[in-house]
Amino acid sequence: MKTFVLDTNVLLHNSECIESFADNSVVLPMAVIEELDTFKGHNDELGRNARMVIRSLDKLRIKGNLRDGVPLKGGGKLRILANRPAARDSGLDAEQPDNRILALAYALHSQGERVIFVSKDINARLKADALGLKAVDFERQKVNFDEFYRGYSEAKVSRALIDEIQQKGVSGNHEGLGRYPNEFVVLKDDTDPKHTILARVMEAGVLKSIPAKGPPVWNVQARNMEQRMALELLMDPSIQIVTLVGQAGTGKTLLALAAALQCVVRDQKYDRILVSRPIIPMGKDIGYLPGDKEEKLSHWMQPIFDNLAYLLRDGADTAAKKKGRGSVLEKIDELLSDKTISMEALTYIRGRSIPNQFVIIDEAQNLTPHEIKTIVSRAGEGTKMVLTGDPYQIDNPYLDASSNGLTYTAERLKDQRLHGHVMLMTSERSTLAALAAERL
Repeated sequence: MKTFVLDTNVLLHNSECIESFADNSVVLPMAVIEELDTFKGHNDELGRNARMVIRSLDKLRIKGNLRDGVPLKGGGKLRILANRPAARDSGLDAEQPDNRILALAYALHSQGERVIFVSKDINARLKADALGLKAVDFERQKVNFDEFYRGYSEAKVSRALIDEIQQKGVSGNHEGLGRYPNEFVVLKDDTDPKHTILARVMEAGVLKSIPAKGPPVWNVQARNMEQRMALELLMDPSIQIVTLVGQAGTGKTLLALAAALQCVVRDQKYDRILVSRPIIPMGKDIGYLPGDKEEKLSHWMQPIFDNLAYLLRDGADTAAKKKGRGSVLEKIDELLSDKTISMEALTYIRGRSIPNQFVIIDEAQNLTPHEIKTIVSRAGEGTKMVLTGDPYQIDNPYLDASSNGLTYTAERLKDQRLHGHVMLMTSERSTLAALAAERL
């Protein structure tokens, strides 16, 4: 039997993690319980997870003595332990909670138990390794980002097949071309690689031809193949959740907003647009912001306003040209005042039901898998969810490209007909932005 000693951040990341260790022994140091107590009053996801863990521990307490161990569902047991005498030999400063957790793990290791220290904190794992302990990240809800699903593939086929799909628009009985629903396939002529067409997997073995240059969406035209795929998914009402992954400048947010404006304002397929993003600063936090909810959110939503300003500019209107940005801001204010576009903090989404809306969650790579689950489960009938983000630009200290909610969602839903996914590769913002994304 292995002994898994859990760090506090694992419990705060996933409140159900205790049940993830099968028939092994799970140990929570007393320092972890103390840290959970400091988080339980927070009005955020960390506070919620802390409260859920504390409640689940209280239920387990009924089964027996937590010091001696209580049984878990998988056949293992859970213990809550105070520091052992051998912990003093670790040489760690006991004033720090992290060190008290590691000291207990070291004491159990010294007594002959097969200890594995589990933490989302890289520095804590380094300390554990220095003490001779095996240290791992919490692997559940992680994906292999090196083999991450791109949303499209390539295949060499005969010219006859390409011509057939082009002529008929839809062609069946093509097992093996595309693995998942709504996956795109670039079909290449096996005799002439330049002769290609783009197709989408509608269902098993059925391919639909996708025009290389589709109709503009809110006056936005796709500039590359990935953007064409993204617009195809964004404009299809049968696809209820879309994940767009890509580096800075690939057009994720712009395309999502353009599709939202087209579907809500012009086509009236949805009642309104709801836009949100996690409030996590890059660099040092600027602190308290004055004003009501809308005024506070306006600072965090500035990237959304920048994209709206670009989409709502009227190049054909001479008066608008003279007025410049002011005219565009008036259009944005009008959309906000009549609730066509609603900016919402993720804090207020829990418990809501959101029917018939076009929902965009920007910077979703800063959310945990559980937070994404909470958001997506708010969707009511007729609602479309779009999650965008760059897994290489994560500001949450306990998430990475493999464990964030965006990549986890794309990987877990890739075989579902309601889901579509595209990984955008080419930066179209500017030559400088593309250079920065590639070289810096």
